[in-house]
Amino acid sequence: MTRPDRRSGLTRRAALAASAAALLPATTTARAQTAPRETMASVERAVLAGRTPLAAGVTLDMPTLSENGNSVDLTIRIDSPMSGEDHVTAIHVLAEKNPFPRVATFRIGLRAGRAEVGTRIRLAETQTIVVLTETSRGTVHRGAREVIVILGACVDGG
Repeated sequence: MTRPDRRSGLTRRAALAASAAALLPATTTARAQTAPRETMASVERAVLAGRTPLAAGVTLDMPTLSENGNSVDLTIRIDSPMSGEDHVTAIHVLAEKNPFPRVATFRIGLRAGRAEVGTRIRLAETQTIVVLTETSRGTVHRGAREVIVILGACVDGG
């Protein structure tokens, strides 16, 4: 029983077909695009932006040997007065042999009081962890520490 709608002249079947056709694009599958992979060198160049890093002032507290790369404790301390004129603004953690070398970036404000962060990171294999810190004066400090990993993580590219 398909009576035309008095207002529009559409039958029920035509209205149902039109609404189904309108929903069809919403049911198609969206595919994620893969981001271009960064290399350790390109990440360091981007952070440094032509500046030469200073080798002092960054302390990495982490185990030298980690049995499992899925969760490695890391505490980063930076010698900084954390004053209005001179304070840490960013801490970048890089892992050269991970599928994605940029592990984390922490933004720190003046109200933090001290330049210190603690976290856990995943490591694919034995490698050197590099930390680059940026200050309000525009200087960059660099610290590094090698970690031996017995059972690696990140083997699937994530």
